[in-house]
Amino acid sequence: MEQKALRIGCVVMAAGQSRRFGGDKLGAVLEGETLLERALEAVPAEEFCRVVVVGRGTVLEQAAKRGFEAVENDRPEEGLSRTVRLGLERLLDMDGVLFQVADQPRLRRETVAALTELWRAHPDRIVGLSFRGIRGNPCLFPHRFFRELLQLEGDTGGGRVIRSHPEDLLTLEATEEELLDVDDRETLARLAEQ
Repeated sequence: MEQKALRIGCVVMAAGQSRRFGGDKLGAVLEGETLLERALEAVPAEEFCRVVVVGRGTVLEQAAKRGFEAVENDRPEEGLSRTVRLGLERLLDMDGVLFQVADQPRLRRETVAALTELWRAHPDRIVGLSFRGIRGNPCLFPHRFFRELLQLEGDTGGGRVIRSHPEDLLTLEATEEELLDVDDRETLARLAEQ
C-alpha cells in the first residue's frame, strides 16, 4: 500500500476527571492559553483523515470550533478505557489511530507530525514518543490492535496493549518537556516558571 494512501485517525483524550489536579485541569492557563487549547493546537490536522475529541462540556465546544468531531464521554468515572473506546469506535475504518492526551502542554504539532511519518514508514508497528528510552504519549496503533483496544476495561489505556506486544513498538525520541503531563498544580507552576 502506498504510504500516503494510509488512512490515519486521531483521538484526543480530554475526558479525565482531574482528581489529582483538584479542579478543571484543561481550563487551567499556561502562557495565556488553556491546556485544552494547547492540546488541540498540537494536533497536525492535515496528517489525519478525521480527528475525534472525547470529553465533556466546553471540551466539546472547543473541538467543534476547530472542525474536529466532538464525542461526549458522559461516564468518565468508568476510566480511560471508555474514552479510548468512544474515540476508536468512530475511527474503525482507519488503518491506524493516534491517541493523544490533552495534558501535555509542551507537545509540539511538528513532533506529532513526525510520529505519523514514522508510522507511515512502519504501518504494521505501534509507534510512540519517548525520552531516553522511556515511552510516553502520544502513541499510534495499527488496525490490527483495534480489537484489543476496544476490550480494555477500567482506568487502562493503550499502554496495556503495548506491554502485551513490546516487540511491536517503535519509538521516536522527543524532549522531556514535551512528554511532561500536568497531573497537579505544582507541575503546572513549574512549567510556568521555565
